[in-house]
Amino acid sequence: MVSQSERRQATIAAILAAARRRFAQKGFAETTIDDIAEAGGVAKGAVYHHFSSKEEILERVMDQLTEEIAAAVPIAAQGGKDPLDAMTRGTQKYLSLIAEPAARRILLIDGPAVLGWDKWREIDQRHFSRLLRVPMAALLQGKKTPREIDAICHLLTGAVTEAALVTATAKDPQRTAREMAKSFRALLSGVLGTAMGD
Repeated sequence: MVSQSERRQATIAAILAAARRRFAQKGFAETTIDDIAEAGGVAKGAVYHHFSSKEEILERVMDQLTEEIAAAVPIAAQGGKDPLDAMTRGTQKYLSLIAEPAARRILLIDGPAVLGWDKWREIDQRHFSRLLRVPMAALLQGKKTPREIDAICHLLTGAVTEAALVTATAKDPQRTAREMAKSFRALLSGVLGTAMGD
């Protein structure tokens, strides 16, 4: 017998999956709660029972999508022959995934416009901050203070964010992702070389 908690989770999952499809296809502004309810096979009242607003649904969808992309980055990085190569591979994977049409629309267009950059950064940092900071801290340990490492990671994150925006609007996103990752590798090499006294 299905429990009430399981029914609740199934309803929420259906709402979020439907919202994600609609946001990707039509955009946030053109998607209504009625659209989401119909696509999810639930009553409109059920949507409002679990979510206070369409913006809250978007935030949850963004969080899910960001988490999925973040989970794929370390897998891609595992193929690296050294930490620098691993970070380059992970960055290329991130750029290629965020340039996909659904991710581009939800994460790079509607998300910041609807929820604001502060909320976007909060979600992004929740899932991605450790992916850059952990290897950089290991590489720079004893050579830079924790505050200096934080500053470097913030600057590198800004570079990756800009690369994501460029990649997502490129005519050939996959090629651009490769080019941006290669350039990011050069940037990392410079940062690490300078920091380590090379």
